[in-house]
Amino acid sequence: MNPAAPILLFDSGVGGLTVLAEVRKLLPQAPVIYAADTAGLPYGTKTEAEIAARVAGLLGVLSERYRPRLATIACNTASTIALGMVRDVLRIPIVGTVPAIKPAAALTRTGTIGLLGTEATIRQGYVDRLEAEHAGGTRLIRHAAPALVAAAEARLRGAPADPAVFAEAARGLRAQPGGADIDTVVLACTHFPLVADDLAAAMGPGVRFVDGAAGIARRIASLTAGQDFARGGPDLALTTGDLAEFALLQPVLGAHGLDRIEAI
Repeated sequence: MNPAAPILLFDSGVGGLTVLAEVRKLLPQAPVIYAADTAGLPYGTKTEAEIAARVAGLLGVLSERYRPRLATIACNTASTIALGMVRDVLRIPIVGTVPAIKPAAALTRTGTIGLLGTEATIRQGYVDRLEAEHAGGTRLIRHAAPALVAAAEARLRGAPADPAVFAEAARGLRAQPGGADIDTVVLACTHFPLVADDLAAAMGPGVRFVDGAAGIARRIASLTAGQDFARGGPDLALTTGDLAEFALLQPVLGAHGLDRIEAI
């Protein structure tokens, strides 16, 4: 293994930075490439076929160009739809991101869990299987909150977020049968932890939020255990969208150790 071979993190936008932050804690010496498919954002409103083709195609190009040692799909929507296809195509380890239903089921005291995700994520059979396997005996209440993705992206650009967006997400959970009993909420989109404080205020006291970022970082650390790391240059952030617009995120990207910005 080339010590300079990077860990590749892929997301539709900047939500995957929540995963990168956890990776940095465990593997601060690891070279990283962060790829944001901002031209394809948002994924949650696309069809499964569109998402699968787009993610597999982009990861194939990135793998060929940058020769990563491992790739992480730091996006719940892309993982629940395209993970199997990507693993069939690429010859490197692929780490996916799935809703943190199992830890949420262990935490809840009321037995009622909320799940916030994109429209594409919450309708996946994969989520049904996670619920059946890990949340037996609990109630899982799902709500699609696609506006939270735009709110998180805006927040990182320094733009104000509309409080109504968070109020609607909370109302979408609470208004469903049993919603008043929710004490644990799964943030089933890597963007959503970026606005967790706003969601906490909207949900009210006594609600815990769970996401999968720390677990993903532990999995990456396990798969790269014993490997040598050496940076050949500054870590890189890539975008499929407008480079000038993406460069507005330089302060945030730099804070995550991504000191170079380029277009894919």
